[in-house]
Amino acid sequence: MGKYWEKEIRGLMGKAIHRYGMIHDGDRVLVGVSGGKDSLTLLTLLSERAKRVPIHYELLAVHVDLGFESNAAELLTEFFEAKKIPYHIEHTRIAALATGPENRENPCFLCSWERRKRIFYLAQQFGCNKIAFGHHKDDIIETLLLNIFYSAEISTMLPLQTLFKGKMTLIRPLAFIEEKKIERFAKEKGLPYFPCGCPASGQSKRKRVKELIHTLEQENRLVKGNIFRSLSNIKMGYLLWNK
Repeated sequence: MGKYWEKEIRGLMGKAIHRYGMIHDGDRVLVGVSGGKDSLTLLTLLSERAKRVPIHYELLAVHVDLGFESNAAELLTEFFEAKKIPYHIEHTRIAALATGPENRENPCFLCSWERRKRIFYLAQQFGCNKIAFGHHKDDIIETLLLNIFYSAEISTMLPLQTLFKGKMTLIRPLAFIEEKKIERFAKEKGLPYFPCGCPASGQSKRKRVKELIHTLEQENRLVKGNIFRSLSNIKMGYLLWNK
């Protein structure tokens, strides 16, 4: 608890939660847990925070089993039970659908879309008014560039986003935390994270954007931070938009 970097990561999450009003007294928060370092770190931090803040909120860890051959569900079940965190494992055949021969061009999009639809459904079924995802600062930066390069638009993930006419709120409490800090936390805490079992992982456009940012950082270490800060330093008078 006393290590500086641990205090920093908790402080950055707290800063995001307070700045955007992510969690309030009485909230029931579904935490999407893929089994990667990001989602397990998020669940751990939110669980720890619930024990020390003066408000009460409930957590429900949800893992959507995509159907790849792995022992992910068993590993996560052990973790949830050891931490005494309520959980639900949803078994699906999303993997077969996403990686089928008719969907070779864009398996990642379909997989993500189907998994997210299932999570929205489960949040409604379990009476959760908030959904927390483990997207971090690097994800937000990469998504901005992905949308510019491949979708011809300037947009990215939001730290807080209301959905379904305000009935559901999507939150990203790790929005201010860099991926390398999350990785350190997960390793130091011995979190049982594991790589994605998808055969298409490592071949995505996101990976190429991540590599591009890393290359640019070799020339200027401020590149990533500057991209992130630019999202709150927009000069509308210098953009091509219809007034």
